[in-house]
Amino acid sequence: MSMSETDSRRPRIAFYWVLIAFFLMVVAGLLIAHWVTGQTPGRTAVHIAALNFDIYWYGIWIVGGMALGAYVVSELARERATAVFNQHISPSTQQIPLSDLGLPEEIQTILGKQKLHTVGDVLFRWGLDMRYLGLNAAGQDKLRETLSPLLPEESDLLDDAPWRVWDPDHVWNGMIVILILAVIGARLYHILTPSPSMAAVGINSPLDYFRHPAKLLDFRSGGLGIYGGMAGGALGLWLYTRRQRISMLAWADLAVIGLALGQVYGRWGNYFNQELYGRPTNVPWAITIDPIYRLPDYAEFSRFHPAFLYESLWSLLTFFVLYTLLRRHSARLLRGDLMALYLIFYAVGRTLLETVRLDSRTVTLGGLELNIAVATLVSLLVAAAMLIWILVRHLRLKKGEGD
Repeated sequence: MSMSETDSRRPRIAFYWVLIAFFLMVVAGLLIAHWVTGQTPGRTAVHIAALNFDIYWYGIWIVGGMALGAYVVSELARERATAVFNQHISPSTQQIPLSDLGLPEEIQTILGKQKLHTVGDVLFRWGLDMRYLGLNAAGQDKLRETLSPLLPEESDLLDDAPWRVWDPDHVWNGMIVILILAVIGARLYHILTPSPSMAAVGINSPLDYFRHPAKLLDFRSGGLGIYGGMAGGALGLWLYTRRQRISMLAWADLAVIGLALGQVYGRWGNYFNQELYGRPTNVPWAITIDPIYRLPDYAEFSRFHPAFLYESLWSLLTFFVLYTLLRRHSARLLRGDLMALYLIFYAVGRTLLETVRLDSRTVTLGGLELNIAVATLVSLLVAAAMLIWILVRHLRLKKGEGD
């Protein structure tokens, strides 16, 4: 089936919406069950007896959220690649059957096994990465010789196709370096700003980590800082896009859509761990925290604000806003706008969340402890910087258009 034929079909609901809806129903069911029973499932999902090792629900929800977010980003990238492809290759060229080109039977067989039957199918795959075709060097040369006359003269579409930028495999290939640096960044942020509850394991300040080096890698005792993870992930994205010669900001705009979606479900890991809850409360939607997981100063309380739920819902709102802007208003956006908007949304949400959270490190200046959480200060700075960045760029663009 050619790309033009695919686009002419009646639009269907993308499969990722089915997954999103399914997992929303799962988490809704978990929350309703908790409100009815007051019970929270245990932290351990799987116990590997042979290794005496536990796999926690916390990790499963985080990894699952990241995987779903990455899948959505890869599908959005595929749609963009298809749109760019259709701008450069006419429908008449796309629909030419391979059988009309006089290709050797061996090449046609190899391409046919991959369900590539038209010139459009082959050109699209070739443009992403010719290695996807499964042909050896001789086969690629023969195919190039056959396809070249079908393209505009002096065209470099077979050497550097513009839709290569949006190869969906960039998502999965880039995730390796991005995740590694994101985890490192998140861990460093936590080490520099350990939460007060870390005192239970002997950590009262960043220096305590260096007095006990083994705790630097003790992730199971907590924790990871989201702003450090964002910084590390951004560095990983910059390194990957630089190597691939593609735009970092363009990909960051898609990446934050997946990141927001991943946070919707990743925050449910805190629910299973019974951590990062808010102040004691008797609101109808409060959650019950088992005595063993309550902070010492709040041991007599049992019901608390579900801070994880607030952040999950805020992330869901962020996802829908960014997704809608991408779909309906992308022509009015500059590269990097969605990335900046995500950071603003997250910063605003985090600032609001800090008003109910209990276990937050506060800012200390010269021995004087200020009544403001580190995360709040960072959030305000990030939101202000991103807002100024958006306004300055759009004002410059408007001024340039006026000139």
